[in-house]
Amino acid sequence: MDADSVVATLATTARVAARTLSSSLGSDRKMALFSIADEMEKQSSLILIANSKDMERGRAVGLSPQLLDRLLLTPERISGMAVGARNVANLPDPLRVIVRESVLPNGLHLRQMTVPFGVVGMVYEARPNVTVDAAVILLMSGNAALLRGSSSAASTNAVLVAVMREALERTVISPEVIQLVPSDNRETVNALLHARGKVDLVIPRGSAELIQMVVDEATVPTIETGAGVCHVYVDEFADFAKAISILINSKVQRPSVCNAAETLLVNSAIAEKFLPMALNALKEEGVVLHCDEKVQSVAHELGISSSPIGEANWSTEYGTLEMNVGIVDSVEKAIDHIAKYGTGHTEAIVTESQAAAERFITLSDCAAVMVNASTRFTDGEQMGFGAEIGISNQKLHARGPMGLEAMTTTTWIVTGTGQIRS
Repeated sequence: MDADSVVATLATTARVAARTLSSSLGSDRKMALFSIADEMEKQSSLILIANSKDMERGRAVGLSPQLLDRLLLTPERISGMAVGARNVANLPDPLRVIVRESVLPNGLHLRQMTVPFGVVGMVYEARPNVTVDAAVILLMSGNAALLRGSSSAASTNAVLVAVMREALERTVISPEVIQLVPSDNRETVNALLHARGKVDLVIPRGSAELIQMVVDEATVPTIETGAGVCHVYVDEFADFAKAISILINSKVQRPSVCNAAETLLVNSAIAEKFLPMALNALKEEGVVLHCDEKVQSVAHELGISSSPIGEANWSTEYGTLEMNVGIVDSVEKAIDHIAKYGTGHTEAIVTESQAAAERFITLSDCAAVMVNASTRFTDGEQMGFGAEIGISNQKLHARGPMGLEAMTTTTWIVTGTGQIRS
């Protein structure tokens, strides 16, 4: 079959199977997720064998270190995925929640109730953990999942989906609610993006280029996740020890992910004292520095290698141990810089001034603001969602890490006693 027919068949099968979700109890879906978690741990060795094949192919074709890091599964990462599934299962059921309720003067009883979207497509790159995170969040929120990962993770994704479907065989939920869209044909992406009427929602997760392509091309409604050009602004009233710890964690703890910091901004009032500490700390962690003229002068005096920064650097999501460093004169100037070059993901301020913190919060236009905390906390699991299906930078419906509630919409239930409209 051609790509359009393949996707249409998968979507139709998933929609029929989704009836087992829409009619299920929260306890049914909870047990399904527990079953998936157990099966992943049981089949861990099989998953690792498949992943090793993808890693070998990835190295052979020259995948970047950051993509290889995202592709890699370890026993610890598989265990983390299972823990995430159980955490999602233990969250409150997001379905059939009454958002608002009232009785009109004519006696009509109104209820607005949460319901699933229906069939949700995921388009993502070399991150097999997304296969599981997306599936369990969509299942728990009553949605069928059409998963279109990248060809670089084809072996891993195939085994993960097979394992999850095998787990569902032991539950009242149909295994057909999880469908893997073939990744060996690039046309299946376009087919998924244009399956309006068959697919209710598409969510992209990956590089800025992938996300932009999906947003530009899709006729199916899309929730736009975004790239992460995140900043750490060290205010003139910052505690230096806190600032260094937050800076290093934000950049170094896992540089390949979207909530890693790409730019350090330092208030000019403390630059002379703070910059030597910050530059030396970054150097010790092996971070390549791109600096504005003033910072480069400090780096030169310290004997630290750095390169002059170009306009394009400020808006680059490196995903590696590289960082921009610049000096600004105030909170407002920091916000001006962030507004020009940031992506609306996560911005952090380090300060002991409540006024400065409030000013930064008020002026920031982003999904998450961190005050005296690492940018790495913009994460569904860290924020108590169990896992996340992505981090939305847009302003409609869902913003920030998206968990169960973000994967529901609502319906109005109007109950009368025979009323007719005059």
